[in-house]
Amino acid sequence: MKTALITGIAGQDGSYLAKLLLKKNYKVIGLDRRSSRDDRWRLEYLDIRNKVTIEYADLTEINSIYRIFKKYKIEEVYNLGAQSFVASSFLTPITTCDVNALGTLRILEVIKDLDKSIKFYQASSSEMYGKVLQKKQNEKTPFNPISPYAVSKLFSYYITKNYRESYDMFACNGILFNHESPLRGEEFVTRKITTTLAEISAGKSKCLYLGNINSKRDWGYAGDYVEAIWKILQQKKPLDYVISTGKTYSVKEFVTLAASFFGMKIIWKGRGYEEVGIDKKSNRVIIKIDKKLYRPAEVSYLVGDASKAKRDLKWKPKINLYNLVKMMCEADAKKYK
Repeated sequence: MKTALITGIAGQDGSYLAKLLLKKNYKVIGLDRRSSRDDRWRLEYLDIRNKVTIEYADLTEINSIYRIFKKYKIEEVYNLGAQSFVASSFLTPITTCDVNALGTLRILEVIKDLDKSIKFYQASSSEMYGKVLQKKQNEKTPFNPISPYAVSKLFSYYITKNYRESYDMFACNGILFNHESPLRGEEFVTRKITTTLAEISAGKSKCLYLGNINSKRDWGYAGDYVEAIWKILQQKKPLDYVISTGKTYSVKEFVTLAASFFGMKIIWKGRGYEEVGIDKKSNRVIIKIDKKLYRPAEVSYLVGDASKAKRDLKWKPKINLYNLVKMMCEADAKKYK
């Protein structure tokens, strides 16, 4: 039985990955930051809360990381813990970089000092491409980050690569494009869309407020993507991989599709900040633009090329956007039945 450590186990990816590893007969240790609120509802949702071992530690405190590694014979580390909300990174750039960038470095230092045979996975992000310099982004596309979050992830990407090359460590990056699910946090736009539309459908809310609805993203299913994460650490050589669907859709398209699952047909009228979404059935404006929700710097277009992952990992996404949105809408609609 292998022992794996997952930082950020209470998050969307951490929970799905924990379930996958348990199915593969791993002993799963989850790193969680001590908090006054219980944020492990995702583990309960997947019915695995009592099947994993939770340890309290903080990625900003290297001694607490040492303690965990000395307590268990860890063979694989999946570093998913992060301040992961891009908008928040503009408000808390120092904390974001301390957790996301230096947190990665601290773990790598601990592995280097204690046991360099431990395999390490770093959760990198498509946000690192920022204002894109290539139509489809792959492992060779230049990075061009435009948010503190993206910059912190870029540091983690390069420090992982640096430790791999400098100390002969099995350290890999997975450059994951946007991936969603019913376990996505409600602060993220996709989940905000499905939860608010569910509320509007149930008469609990009147309007969905959004920022840049013309931003385009490559959206996949988190449950598919954690399989790729695991496969990356099972390869003979430590390499970096883009994980994506290769298709891109705008936020507006996501909204229109999600609304259809609630029996709404959205008619878009106006331009810019004045654009609104009208439900044709009720003739009510149910979507408005709030310019406060625009980021100081916007990433307008992302679409990944996962050819390398498909070739080496024998991986490809199973859930398309239609079924992903349907899954999320059905999960949020259940709250009001």
